[in-house]
Amino acid sequence: MAFSMAMPWNAGEERMHHLLRVPPQDNPTSAMLTPQAGYMLQHGPLLALGTLDSQSRPWTTLWGGSPGFSQPLGGGLIGIRTLVDSTQDAVVKALMGDTVDGEMSEPKDGGNMLAGLAIDLMTRKRVKIAGKMIAGTVQEIDAEFEEDGGSKFTTKQKQIQLVTKIEQSLGNCPKYLNQYKLRPAKIDSDLLSASPCLTEEGKNLIGRSDMFFLTTSTKQDMDVNHRGGPPGFVRIMSGDQFVYPEYSGNRLYQSLGNLQLNPKIGVTFPDYETGDVLYTTGTAVILVGADAASLLPGSNLAVKITIAETRLVRRGLPFRGVRHTPSPYNPRVRPLAKEGNIKSNISSATKPILVTLVKKKVITSTIARFTFAVPSRFAYTAGQWVALDFKDELDIGYEHMRDDDPTSLNDDFVRTFTISSVPKSNGQDEFDITMKNVGPVTKFLFKQNERAGFEVALLGVGGNFKITQHDQETITPFIAGGVGITPLLSHLGTLDLSPTRFKLFWTLRVADVEFALDAFKQSPELAKSTAVFLTGESSREEFRGRLEQLTSLGVELHTRRLAKQDLDKVDAKIWYLCAGKAFRKQVLEWLEGKEVLFENFDY
Repeated sequence: MAFSMAMPWNAGEERMHHLLRVPPQDNPTSAMLTPQAGYMLQHGPLLALGTLDSQSRPWTTLWGGSPGFSQPLGGGLIGIRTLVDSTQDAVVKALMGDTVDGEMSEPKDGGNMLAGLAIDLMTRKRVKIAGKMIAGTVQEIDAEFEEDGGSKFTTKQKQIQLVTKIEQSLGNCPKYLNQYKLRPAKIDSDLLSASPCLTEEGKNLIGRSDMFFLTTSTKQDMDVNHRGGPPGFVRIMSGDQFVYPEYSGNRLYQSLGNLQLNPKIGVTFPDYETGDVLYTTGTAVILVGADAASLLPGSNLAVKITIAETRLVRRGLPFRGVRHTPSPYNPRVRPLAKEGNIKSNISSATKPILVTLVKKKVITSTIARFTFAVPSRFAYTAGQWVALDFKDELDIGYEHMRDDDPTSLNDDFVRTFTISSVPKSNGQDEFDITMKNVGPVTKFLFKQNERAGFEVALLGVGGNFKITQHDQETITPFIAGGVGITPLLSHLGTLDLSPTRFKLFWTLRVADVEFALDAFKQSPELAKSTAVFLTGESSREEFRGRLEQLTSLGVELHTRRLAKQDLDKVDAKIWYLCAGKAFRKQVLEWLEGKEVLFENFDY
């Protein structure tokens, strides 16, 4: 029976545990090649491998494409045989040096330090390994590939054969692993750029990436791992800097621990569809608490990377991949503060006040209006939002995995809601928010009883989404998607809503038609200036009476989606828009060349 001895923590990992106040725990890393690691090496179609170049800079590469290219050889040794880009792959160059085709490379001084991550993106299984290269060779072979139509062809490719002694291994969790189905592909590499700064193509590759692989090291240790999230979770700060949020993990902090001792890092971004790959090496700074939040609001831990060298290679990967299901643990993208992240406007220096729920009106099965009383009068202007903190009610503390509610692991439970009530000139003693039941916070609010005295912390008021009618000769158009009408509701009473001066294009589900009737009850004159576009079950008999009510109020009613030609009928230079991201993107394309004002609620 194999005996697995655990590894001690290094000084950097201990520093991270102290910094983040993580309670003591054992390091589960094994000082050997475990059976689990051996199995993954045999069955995983992908291996991320990292090592140091002659300048002691870490680089990361990706090999494989189908299972079986790596195998345990016994005695803690593994053999790897796979196609590689011997021209542009910095890891190949670092391991093989100046050896010629077919020549054996046998490093001295115990071998080159390297680390790897054997991974199966479809099953979301991965195992980390670390050790030293014993011997290797690169030679040209005839490789056979299958085209999409099923026909096969043979072409010359470079193949590496590597023998490595494994000294550490550790199984990792499936969090943040986005599924891709891989298949082998011909390497036909072309170096597009090599410089200290990202090109526009490099920035675009990062911008659409939903994962990357990183290598970190100390004098005694090396670590390769994966970071995943939704496309765009890595944010570009400048031509030579990018930052990413460190999501809730296993609290081992092996990569970050290494960075505490040595800031050098190698990060690689694959494009599975095209086979393009972006290699970078540079230095990292770990941001904690307020430092992370000031740059990437909504984050308590982030890593900022400054690039020393970057290489963008076209068709440099030995495989292609088809995207399947994203990880259920992926949080929402967090834009930079300078990109308009709304949470950057919430000041941590402001003392929160407790507001009390005093009224609740359920308008439809998914939309409700909540009225909160404030202990003393406060001021807001039409179009502004309130930030409410539900952490005390919903945060249940750290858990490694939470399959029943995966997105809650990275949720700070701070939400911003547009105020939907009209402000009073002498200040307010209460305010309304109108919301759709779409997540854990709204679901929690919908369950509250307004007679129970429920209180929540108000962190601040912000935003400047002001609707202005500029002159008597032009019309002011407003486009709303669902509850996106809320900033308009707070402007009622200050706008000329006559059909010649104002036009509302409002799209919502037919099941939410009662919401439209509720809004027009507050402002009957708004109905005569509104075109409502209902989607969904418009033929259901239960809604017919309400649709007739809308028409009787003077609403221009359509049981279809809003289209570009509907907007083309209005001649206006300035447009107002409040809608979800996908609908907003579509409308902005329709209104290209126009000035469109909208509140950005992306965070």
